[in-house]
Amino acid sequence: QVQLVESGGGLVQAGGSLRLSCAASGPAFGSIRMAWFRQAPGKARGFVAAIRRIVSTYYGNSMKGRFTISRDNAKSTVSLQMNSLKPEDTAVYYCAAGADAFYNAVRPDEYNYWGQGTQVTVSS
Repeated sequence: QVQLVESGGGLVQAGGSLRLSCAASGPAFGSIRMAWFRQAPGKARGFVAAIRRIVSTYYGNSMKGRFTISRDNAKSTVSLQMNSLKPEDTAVYYCAAGADAFYNAVRPDEYNYWGQGTQVTVSS
């Protein structure tokens, strides 16, 4: 069982930055894949970024070059640095965890554990 707790959301102006963090509890954090998803009102939950246990990362198309995902296995944390934020980045951001695999897992149903979410609001 893995428990995830996000922090770091808030209100920021367009062009600004935020850093989200996710603290994980449970065994073998270093062996699982971690990811961030987001969900805006009235929209489906969408993929943001993921990092595999060997620190291989991949991103949603609109996040490339602006967002950076990282992990600290010693602290059992994963972070999402978000730069050049846009109003369309406004959403609830969720941390997710799942079994590692040799492919890019971008669907929510490929992850077993979820945090409660943290709100990110970008004003224009």
